[in-house]
Amino acid sequence: MDTATQRKLDDFLRQQQGKAYKMTIALTQNRDDALEIVQEAMLQLVQKYAAKPAPEWPLLFYRILQNRIRDFHRRQKFRQLFGLFKSADEDSAQDAIERASDPHQPSPEQHLQNAGFHQDILQALKTLPLRQQQTFLLRAWQQFSTQETAYALGISPGSVKTHYSRALASLRTQLGEHDENA
Repeated sequence: MDTATQRKLDDFLRQQQGKAYKMTIALTQNRDDALEIVQEAMLQLVQKYAAKPAPEWPLLFYRILQNRIRDFHRRQKFRQLFGLFKSADEDSAQDAIERASDPHQPSPEQHLQNAGFHQDILQALKTLPLRQQQTFLLRAWQQFSTQETAYALGISPGSVKTHYSRALASLRTQLGEHDENA
């Protein structure tokens, strides 16, 4: 890999690491696991896709990341089934996201005017199936298009629309009292 490409890739990864980490914490509920997953996704992007054109990196990176998150959940379910899962005192998702926030970049929670809304939305997200969580975070937080989200998750655009619609409906139902304040 030439120096210019390496510099571009480093810049790209630096720009994505905070968002990817926060999103992964929200989906795994564990800072250490989230950090490991993001690092593995970054490493895989560098090892396998550095030669791809730079505009393709975001979709490739988030597809790798979502696959790693899905693998994490599969391992967790397996461990739970066989009693290998040991629960530890973990920080709440909100605390983890606050610590993960880069002080130089405004975080999503800083954009919320109602402090309680942030905790409510995290709790509501936890109730959604994993695929709906992933779809919602990619569409709403990362602002990926339907096609980009489909590619990142390895599903059809129709499935993205279905999962996103169901996630929005569920979140609106759960967070209905906040609509009046908006």
